[in-house]
Amino acid sequence: MKILVCISKTPDTTAKIAFTDNNKKFADAGVQWIINPYDEWYALVRAIELKEADASTTIHLVTVGGADAEPIIRKALALGGDEAIRINLDPTDPYQVASAIAEVARGGSYDLVLTGKETIDYNNGAVGGMLAELLDMPYVALATSLQVSGNTVTVKREIEGGEETLEGALPLVLGCQKGMAEARIPNMRGIMAARTKPLKVVEASAETLTEVAEFGLPPAKAGVKLVSADNVDELVRMLHDDARVI
Repeated sequence: MKILVCISKTPDTTAKIAFTDNNKKFADAGVQWIINPYDEWYALVRAIELKEADASTTIHLVTVGGADAEPIIRKALALGGDEAIRINLDPTDPYQVASAIAEVARGGSYDLVLTGKETIDYNNGAVGGMLAELLDMPYVALATSLQVSGNTVTVKREIEGGEETLEGALPLVLGCQKGMAEARIPNMRGIMAARTKPLKVVEASAETLTEVAEFGLPPAKAGVKLVSADNVDELVRMLHDDARVI
């Protein structure tokens, strides 16, 4: 089986969020970048588990980004990818990302394409569905379990109020989330091996269909109002008139 795992570069959750260029661009100076957790912990690790169960399985990684994304893809190689492709493009919307990956994937004859359910920066979860459409493959989102037997797959995914079990055939695009696999960390052997694993850089011709009008930070939280314990009337008034909860 041949698996393609889509890897995204995202800011660490502790990064300070700010914008530049008239609030149209994320300020990335000094930001610590990580592999998108949904891509790493669930999509990539499940691919590695499948390879451990069948040594003939190969895992290719793909990311869309500039040269600064290479440490991220190298870490993914250290975890267990066999080779990687970096599409040299600074993407501006999900369609551009999906189109660029689809262009690479068409020539790879992949049986299984795995993505995280979403990235932790924009949280739109759109790339997987777009990619499946562009590749003319079935798509299952919010997957929590994947079993492969020959050409047949069994997938469990979250639905409103419960869980759904699906069966189908490869090829398939899957959006992975919590439950799909247990997170791993690279070992020293994997880190050393990743230095020599193939990392191919290709140019992209994907177009963008949208542009950022403006980013904005959420409004600052109001300060805490303290009321003396013996001033019950004032507390009741504030709950009634200001908070409007009684």
